[in-house]
Amino acid sequence: MTTAKEALRVVGQAVIDKKSYLTDLDQAIGDGDHGINMARGFESVFKKIAVLDDNIDLTTLLKTVGMGLISSVGGAAGPLYGTAFLRASGVCAGKTEIDAVTAKAMLDAAIKGIQDRGKAKKGEKTMLDALIPASEAMDIAIKAGKTEVECLADAVQAAQKGVEYTKTIIATKGRASYLAERSIGHQDPGATSSTVMLEALYNYLE
Repeated sequence: MTTAKEALRVVGQAVIDKKSYLTDLDQAIGDGDHGINMARGFESVFKKIAVLDDNIDLTTLLKTVGMGLISSVGGAAGPLYGTAFLRASGVCAGKTEIDAVTAKAMLDAAIKGIQDRGKAKKGEKTMLDALIPASEAMDIAIKAGKTEVECLADAVQAAQKGVEYTKTIIATKGRASYLAERSIGHQDPGATSSTVMLEALYNYLE
């Protein structure tokens, strides 16, 4: 049986498995610790959710994840991802099942949280360059009457294109912004880790 807790474990494990890859990406343009920090964060989160009931409501689960990431992930990623999970948790309050419309609303709430916390927008070589296209693709898919899994598939594809797009633009946020034009040619680690999460969720549900 599919549970939110199991899905979260799959998503977190995907990030942990990509620790070295994400760290290598960050060493090229950032502090060089994105993969290490994110892996440590989800390892901490796993300990926190292990004591929760397997059928815990999604709101409580996501709040636990958000607070866990904020308290354990170093750098900017902890507050940004933590806020994203916390904002998403508010959208699904009282929901026992998540349809495509609710999933998009959760993603949009996460995006708004990242924007509020990081003062960033699309086109600045951040995780938003993957997440915003993913939301836009979901919107189109929902209006086309696609299933939840099909909507997520389109979101993943858009996020992947967003990651490729970050290679073509100059970083204007965080440590990467110090490199200016030299950041071109490198993909953003945050956009990549965001996409890894979406891919893992899709593969799990599919």
